[in-house]
Amino acid sequence: MNALKNIIATIKKYKLQKMGSTFIVSIIAKLTTIPVFILLYRFLPPLYWPYNLDKVLLYLLVFILFEWILYRLKHIIIPSAIVIFILLSIGSYTEQYSHKQLITDYTALFYDVLFKPIPTALNLAQLKPFPNERVYRKAINYQSPIVRQFAIQAVNKHFRKQQEGPNRNLVQGFAIFKEIKSRWNYINDPTSREYYARASESAILLGGDCDDYSIFMAACLQSIGCISRLTLTTQHVYPEILIGNRHDLERMTLLIGRNLFPTENKQRALHYHIDTDGKIWLNLDYTAAYPGGPFMAEPVLGILYP
Repeated sequence: MNALKNIIATIKKYKLQKMGSTFIVSIIAKLTTIPVFILLYRFLPPLYWPYNLDKVLLYLLVFILFEWILYRLKHIIIPSAIVIFILLSIGSYTEQYSHKQLITDYTALFYDVLFKPIPTALNLAQLKPFPNERVYRKAINYQSPIVRQFAIQAVNKHFRKQQEGPNRNLVQGFAIFKEIKSRWNYINDPTSREYYARASESAILLGGDCDDYSIFMAACLQSIGCISRLTLTTQHVYPEILIGNRHDLERMTLLIGRNLFPTENKQRALHYHIDTDGKIWLNLDYTAAYPGGPFMAEPVLGILYP
């Protein structure tokens, strides 16, 4: 009788241990899937499947694979988890990839899944020489002390807390957008002539048409190290800011939608252009309530890089 009780107790203990190890394997698999999924996703070309099925499928495949592998190697699960934790801790100490950045990337990816940015392809065949290019370049006098003073004041006024970290420069550019956007007054050119105000002039007057706004915005961005350009459409010009690649865009989607412009960005969508080399440019038109707001006019007819 005692022997039977011992056998039953052993079976229960084995089942509990098996359930416990299965649970641990599942948790470790989920935690391990996150960085591997992010890494793989960064190297895969964008597929733009409906409902983000490409991301969902990739995540599920990575999770199933890791759960299968870890269950068969469960005797080394804890050492492996310790190694991953140590590597992330080293990354935190050396200011490289850390626990905090892992969480940020993970949050940005899933924020991007919920609120998909809206790319707009550029038809290179339609691009024409930018009219009055020399006049525009001369007006974008970003080295003017007046322009830089205005830009720095805007940067010091908005988003000070969010400027900490790897996205500092772009957040500062968005601070400039917020300041100019909130204070700009649209004023037509003089009758029967095209007037191009220098950026140093607009820094004082804060008024003019789309040309003057775009020139001033581009100059302010250039004065603090951001990369900008002017985009020409039918009877309209607007500025754009260089974001980087699609993974940089994921972080901006999270930053703009949740931290910087949560009220203005009710659509939870960013509008942008993609270069032939994969670089992403975000819309900063004065008609947009937030960086990446809807375009006022399409198609793009010309581009000017200051």
